[in-house]
Amino acid sequence: MANDASNRLGTYLRDRRARLDPAAFGFGGGRRRTPGLRREEVASRANISPTWYTWLEQGRGGAPSADVLDRIAKGLMLTEPEREHLYMLGLGRPPEARYRPVDGITPRLQRVLDGMRLSPAIIKNAIWDVVGWNRAAAALLTDYSQLPLGERNILRLMFTNGRGRSRNEDWESVARFVVGAFRADMARAGAQGSVDAARLVEELSRLSTEFEKLWQDNDVVAHSEGVKHIRHPAAGLVKLEFSSFAVEGRPELGMIVYNPATRADEEKVRALVDAAKGNDDRLTPVHGR
Repeated sequence: MANDASNRLGTYLRDRRARLDPAAFGFGGGRRRTPGLRREEVASRANISPTWYTWLEQGRGGAPSADVLDRIAKGLMLTEPEREHLYMLGLGRPPEARYRPVDGITPRLQRVLDGMRLSPAIIKNAIWDVVGWNRAAAALLTDYSQLPLGERNILRLMFTNGRGRSRNEDWESVARFVVGAFRADMARAGAQGSVDAARLVEELSRLSTEFEKLWQDNDVVAHSEGVKHIRHPAAGLVKLEFSSFAVEGRPELGMIVYNPATRADEEKVRALVDAAKGNDDRLTPVHGR
């Protein structure tokens, strides 16, 4: 099996190398027996031994390190999906998430959110700042457009904002779940993401004794799906089923979609969304604000 994986890695490297134009990288033209860069040219761009790179292409180099794969990915000008595929072939796992601070999302991703008219949906980054949302989320969960950037954080809203406590039925259980899920995400955030997450943890530990106690419990939970009960001042208790999704090509982002659990819950959400129509400017998400 290991040999098969090495052979697949070698085939992939040869294919990517053959697609590159030598002239685009400043390498001399002249006649070449095969298209693309030479092995030693890729090795030079990746700053690794030509012999080692040749062995990798021949399927006899053994398992490369993550650092070597990153150098090769850069040398071959791989896209992020191609780099991920390289990792799966070379190490049998995806690369560590690359944390990139963001305060907004693309218009295309916003349209995905907007298409879910009666399903509140949000996009969060690696440290759980909410960077995208739809009208239903603004109407039922929180109108994030009315909050400064630094306050659009799920943990801050949960532990330092009285509204977060009053809106969540059985706040204690929800708070424990949120802290455990954040701890799990923190491990995937990468080096810089972990630094920013640690700063957030330090801040919240100072501001909230409840957060500090829960954090010290070291619970870790999956955040894939579950049920949430929201107590809305106008609609009353609303039961929602939630599911979490990765955003393709953006490992630092995650999407959470809340679906009304029953027809009665759906009608409550519909009434809130319809009532918000007359105040579009207040509830319409603003990209990157």
